[in-house]
Amino acid sequence: MAPSSSSGLTFKLHPLVIVNISDHYTRVKTQLNPPPSVCATENASSNNGEAMLQPNPRVYGCVIGVQRGRTVEIFNSFELLFDPSTETLDRSFLEKKQELYKKVFPDFYVLGWYSTGSDAEESDMLIHKALMDINESPVYVLLNPAINHAQKDLPVTIYESELHVIDGIPQLIFAHTSYTIETVEAERISVDHVAHLKPSDGGSAATQLAAHLTGIHSAIKMLNSRIRVLHQYLAAMEKGDIPCENSLLRQVSSLLRRLPAMESERFHDNFLMEYNDKLLVTYLAMITNCTSTMNEMVDKFNIAYDRNARRGGRTAFM
Repeated sequence: MAPSSSSGLTFKLHPLVIVNISDHYTRVKTQLNPPPSVCATENASSNNGEAMLQPNPRVYGCVIGVQRGRTVEIFNSFELLFDPSTETLDRSFLEKKQELYKKVFPDFYVLGWYSTGSDAEESDMLIHKALMDINESPVYVLLNPAINHAQKDLPVTIYESELHVIDGIPQLIFAHTSYTIETVEAERISVDHVAHLKPSDGGSAATQLAAHLTGIHSAIKMLNSRIRVLHQYLAAMEKGDIPCENSLLRQVSSLLRRLPAMESERFHDNFLMEYNDKLLVTYLAMITNCTSTMNEMVDKFNIAYDRNARRGGRTAFM
């Protein structure tokens, strides 16, 4: 078991990080281990026999946030590509993602990385050391995806790296540290929404989604069959095969009047007006974005020109 950290730092973890890691792990596991129905379909179309299911995969990513004095606050995370043959991260992909996030969140920095598993492994230290050129003391967030109903705490552990002398040799080891959950209003709303989506009957979320989609499919199928019966009945009434019922025709006419008039001239005018409004809003948004970019470039040019003017003294007045 890893020792406790003695750095004295205070860690604050936001729920968005836990949701991102859990979503990353669920997607990768579903891709490697498709549902039984998909496996049965693939086995039926191939001659490979039994499906080769992958064990629980490990996912990797970076955690970003800010550090104010002795307080480290982890706000968000993003995924990374891992090469299992060399046990290294795709560095070019990491730098590209870091650059993109820097544009959106200029105050956030790479604080460390995350992975999944029951405990920190020896190979994790290689990844940890590889990130020290970005952050000299990165943190390691580990999520345990195994379900333990007896556990009341969150299955998340945060590790720091400390230099200990073992058998006369200085070595870096993982030391787990305590943390608190910090939330903002938007995160509380999102977490509450996700909690309400949790099945109450003990079934999985995939089972609940399948039942919901099956209900929608059954309703659409029933509506299609009813419309087909009504159409056949009206066609037979038009041919004279069955007697005409004015009460039924009035009901059908009232039902059809509720449908939108797709072929009317008024509908086309309203549709084109709405479409042009959307295009105009999009055009204005593009102009606003270009104007903002131009203002930033002008500000940077003025700053650079002002610095050059200060270094060279007076400049020629143009």
